[in-house]
Amino acid sequence: MSRIVAENIPSANGSSSLFYPHSVEIIAAAGVDLPLPTLGQLFKHGDYVWETTTGDGTPVGETNIDVTKLLPVRFVLSFNNLTYSVKVRRKMPLLGFSAAGTPVSGDGLTKTLLNDVSGEARDGEILAVLGASGSGKSTLIDALASRIAKGSLQGNITLNDEILSSRMLKAISAYVMQHDLLFPMLTVEETLMFAAEFRLPRTLSKSQKRTRVQALIDQLGLRNAAKTVIGDEGHRGVSGGERRRVSIGIDIIHDPIVLFLDEPTSGLDSTSAFMIVKALQRIAQSGSIVIMSVHQPSYRIIGLVDRLIILSNGRTVYSGVPTNLSLYFSDFGHPIPEKENKLEFALDLIWELEESLEGTKRLVEFNKSWQKRHWEPNGPSSSLKEAISVSISRGKLVSGVIMDVGSTSMAPTFANPFWKEIVVLSNRLIRNSSRMPEVFGIRLTAVLLTGFVLASIFWQLDNSPKGIQERLGFFVFAMSTTFYACTDAFAGFLLERYIFVRETAYNSYRRLSYVTSNALVALPGLIVLSFAFSTTTFWAIGLDGGFSGFIFYFSIIFASFWSGSSLVTFLSGVVPHLRLGYPIIVAVLAFFLLFSGFFINRDQIPAYWIWFHYMSLIKYPYEAVLRNEFDNPNECFVRGIQIFDGTPLEAVPEAMKVRLLRSLSDTLGSSEITSSTCLTTGVDVLKKQGISDLSKWNCLFITLAWGLFFRVLFYFSLLLGSKNKRA
Repeated sequence: MSRIVAENIPSANGSSSLFYPHSVEIIAAAGVDLPLPTLGQLFKHGDYVWETTTGDGTPVGETNIDVTKLLPVRFVLSFNNLTYSVKVRRKMPLLGFSAAGTPVSGDGLTKTLLNDVSGEARDGEILAVLGASGSGKSTLIDALASRIAKGSLQGNITLNDEILSSRMLKAISAYVMQHDLLFPMLTVEETLMFAAEFRLPRTLSKSQKRTRVQALIDQLGLRNAAKTVIGDEGHRGVSGGERRRVSIGIDIIHDPIVLFLDEPTSGLDSTSAFMIVKALQRIAQSGSIVIMSVHQPSYRIIGLVDRLIILSNGRTVYSGVPTNLSLYFSDFGHPIPEKENKLEFALDLIWELEESLEGTKRLVEFNKSWQKRHWEPNGPSSSLKEAISVSISRGKLVSGVIMDVGSTSMAPTFANPFWKEIVVLSNRLIRNSSRMPEVFGIRLTAVLLTGFVLASIFWQLDNSPKGIQERLGFFVFAMSTTFYACTDAFAGFLLERYIFVRETAYNSYRRLSYVTSNALVALPGLIVLSFAFSTTTFWAIGLDGGFSGFIFYFSIIFASFWSGSSLVTFLSGVVPHLRLGYPIIVAVLAFFLLFSGFFINRDQIPAYWIWFHYMSLIKYPYEAVLRNEFDNPNECFVRGIQIFDGTPLEAVPEAMKVRLLRSLSDTLGSSEITSSTCLTTGVDVLKKQGISDLSKWNCLFITLAWGLFFRVLFYFSLLLGSKNKRA
């Protein structure tokens, strides 16, 4: 047997490494070549001993090895001949002709967004992709970050001459979107800490993750804003530049090898933009490849960039270092004046060429020939496995869980188990929501106000024909109110949608964990709303059943809130637009109310619409509260002369009504009907309403099941509708 032994491995700053033990021993079979170990401890600065032993462990010989003199490694991301096209449908075709009168096909046009784009990016450097709007900057970033579906992109992308799998790329890279997608009421430190909980491996303790967060705060220059909330339109928080740095920090919490950024400086003032790129320079110098798109970089920002790629209509018109711009355009025949801003001159010239008849074709061809003449070899490159191992040894976390880069089990798909994801997601959602109590307070106030209004209108209903109608009216309005009160859940997910897409794109957590935590966090609020509505209406209106009746009434109100909230949450996962979503929700609930059985009995609904009656979410809680109120054969609601209430005979004197009852008894040949004879019980009311097939408990369970069903549909909507890739 053979082994390498390393003792007292120091970190880069001379102290013990936070993430690695002080001594490591790797054992390999005798007779094989010395492999480059994958554990970073073996590559710390210092001398190592190659010790040969027999099969029983007896030492045979030793050889000192200085691992710092092993093959130097670096990362080189290369992309060659990238081409990407999409079909663009013609707008407003009329009878097969366009607005200009030319024939059009149903398939539309094919637009090439990337056309034979090649280049490379190296660790320790920033590669900036420049060009006018529509030149293909963001498309190139998406292509390199594997955000374009397989089969749509032509060409190849390699890291150290090895094609990256999607799983490997997720483990070693990060993508920062153009827009800042953050929870507004979390502080900077909390936001980064939650990101650490999601992305850093479970083997790291809470204190180690906190140490990583603190180091990242210093690296991004966010120390003064660490305890400040992010903020939004209604809450003051950090500045725009600080928000952008927090967005970057979330995606680099796991210390990626490759960092992609889509226009990180857009919308910022020159000073904030410079600070962003300065922070990116520090990230690159830590051993990462940084690739970003920039729209209009300032002179100071270009001074921080190591390499440029300038695109025009999806084609490369320049690729190289910024200092070569003068030489490049001088060779092209358009020398840059000495006092002119080189980059602005180049972009203005490219814009002029785009407007000409020939376009930038000549400049594209010149770039290809110029690159051949000025191509610089990278020097010896190591395998990706070796490069990642050395990167880890120098203190990089990467995914933090890489065990064997060459194997399919190099890292778990998710950093945390299912239950831990639910805990962290729930904690984040509760913390963010608890700092905006006015949101739930307004909802609770609306429910209480509705309850008080209903209680004042239907105060202490009696057992009479009029009382029956008033109870029916109250029940249908109350059940529909619980569903309409849940529409605010639609906006809730829309605000989180893009955060969810960003986080799940890199396996921060499972979609099922998100759906589960979303439901669990919603339950306490629904219970409070249900209790508030139940207590303000049940006894004030004089509903039947006593305490047990109240418990069931509360349960069905809660089930209604639950199913309504689940329905709206599901629709928020299907309809991504606020203005489109609310009309759809209102329309769906209106049809549920129409077919609930109040406006038209089940027996009278046309056969071709009866299916919608059974799909109505309001049907089941409505029938449940009717059962709870009227399902008592001993409770009488119409006695004797009350049979004439609501008819033209209601104004007839009571004595005449009594004689009419006697006459009716004689005609029917039944026993005498007196003023105290019960003519309609609660069971009769249920039969008249067409309610006879389900018990109140079945209605309760079906309502709860509808809520669970829509949560499952919500999960599938996220599973199928949150793909973070272009077609």
